[in-house]
Amino acid sequence: MLLGSAGAALAQENYPDRPIRIIVPFSAGGSSDLQGRMLADKLGKLYHQSVVVENRPGAGGHIGGKSVVDAPADGYTLLLGSLGLHATYNTFKKLNYNPATDLKVVAVLAEMPHVVIANPRLPASNLQQLAAAARQRPDTMTFGSAGVGSSVHMMGELFRLNAEAPIVHVPYKGSSAAMTDLLGGQIDLMFENPPTTLAYIRSGKLKALAVTGKTRSPALPNVPTAAESGFPGFVATSWTTVAVSAKVPDAIADKLNADIRKIAATPEFRKGLEEQGMTPVANTREAARKFVAEEKGRWDQVIARGKISAE
Repeated sequence: MLLGSAGAALAQENYPDRPIRIIVPFSAGGSSDLQGRMLADKLGKLYHQSVVVENRPGAGGHIGGKSVVDAPADGYTLLLGSLGLHATYNTFKKLNYNPATDLKVVAVLAEMPHVVIANPRLPASNLQQLAAAARQRPDTMTFGSAGVGSSVHMMGELFRLNAEAPIVHVPYKGSSAAMTDLLGGQIDLMFENPPTTLAYIRSGKLKALAVTGKTRSPALPNVPTAAESGFPGFVATSWTTVAVSAKVPDAIADKLNADIRKIAATPEFRKGLEEQGMTPVANTREAARKFVAEEKGRWDQVIARGKISAE
């Protein structure tokens, strides 16, 4: 027993001494993927180890989440978590794991507003017009998401409830697939993260109706907030975490937290996030735990009000 304990302590002391995986539980090309690859690059340079990103989309992020829980609890498999994975998992009634107890949040990495984007053919230029149009033809206006319970889905549900706008959710296995259909006119709307929207908005391929943050986004200074648009209840952000299996030793989680905070404090990393409309957070483990718990409480209320379920 003593030999085993000594071996575990030595493994923690030498961490990391081999390649690390970052599981991104969404398809390539989305904001989670972008952040995961930025972090992988910086961690790889800091640790002088290979840090690779693996995309495992599906079930609102829970396929990837479960794969991290099932991996060896040695700190070599990280998860790029999300609001959907940590705070809105009650939309799934039959998950084969419990994100609250089976995952350990190392840090909240970044926070961002969402952007309400529409196909240019949609006859609405702001949220008031959007809500009015949805009421005029109930249950015909569609919005796409990265899957049931994802942040992109929940922002749409929050708007539906606050605006009393009968819009219909169309889930995809990732935001990139939904974006393709939005550009093609198969769906009308998305409530998407900034990184995957900016190029399309700036080129005129999509139009931005509002952002959901408390203030306007520096990346989209001419786009009003939801509150400015007359919907003060439609103010919310999504966020990403770095998480590991709950069985990973605290010593490793503490080291990861310290190193992630060090990376997030560098001007290069901060600039990379801010250019994509994201705000670095990189808080302590305790602050991250409290933040996630508060967010879960808020979104549980939305799930209950909207009677939202993946089944």
